[in-house]
Amino acid sequence: MSKISRAIREIQTMEELAQRDQWVNRIHPLVKLFLTVFYIAVVVSFPKYQLTGLLGMMIYPLFLFEMGELSVREALHRLRIVLPLVCVAGIFNPFFDREILICWGSFAISGGVISMVTLMLKGIFTVLATYLLIASTSIESICYAMRLIHIPKVFVTQILLIYRYITVLLKETDRMMQAYALRAPGQKGVHVKAWGSMMGQLLLRSMDRAEELYESMCLRGYHGEFYCGKSVGFLGKDLAFLLIWTAVILIFRLFPVLEYVGSLFV
Repeated sequence: MSKISRAIREIQTMEELAQRDQWVNRIHPLVKLFLTVFYIAVVVSFPKYQLTGLLGMMIYPLFLFEMGELSVREALHRLRIVLPLVCVAGIFNPFFDREILICWGSFAISGGVISMVTLMLKGIFTVLATYLLIASTSIESICYAMRLIHIPKVFVTQILLIYRYITVLLKETDRMMQAYALRAPGQKGVHVKAWGSMMGQLLLRSMDRAEELYESMCLRGYHGEFYCGKSVGFLGKDLAFLLIWTAVILIFRLFPVLEYVGSLFV
């Protein structure tokens, strides 16, 4: 299976996860969207040396992984390209911040090491929170929640179309790659001389497909806005989920809960 085929399969797998009949999937999409944005904002707000407090924020993604019956291993595998990139952001901190903050006998930890780990955890937690939102909520439901808070319809439509039809573009690319491989047997990859023509053909095919899609949308009554997702009632369990997790996230942000728990065993 080619890399493009694997990418298409990954997108289809994420859509299948979002369509499951799990308890987390049935939570109102607006609640999950708000909690994800709120969680990311709180995680980012931690100071660079507050590593202990930041570790407590893993409670939210761990809960969703457990209740949604999602695999942490599969999530890390799907995010194997993104996670190293977010971790690279603080890799040079130990070279610039060499002030010793923690000493255990002859073992010393500088502020740069702590800030590096803190920055890496911030990136990991935010990426996992976004992954959990996509894995438990369909793109139509996310766009529906965005329209409920009056995000401009043009912006919402662009997100929906990009996500929905990126698979079409990938399939078109896979077709072209297969055709090239049949015409150049034994050659690994695309020769540099063919890059320009391949990109040009892909652009022309994409423009033709976009024109066909737009005409189909107009024939089906499209007038500038998608009515994405069916209307979902806001139930008591949705409000309870929102209030409980908002309170939990705030408590872990304002108070050193892990330090309090650790002091009970010391």
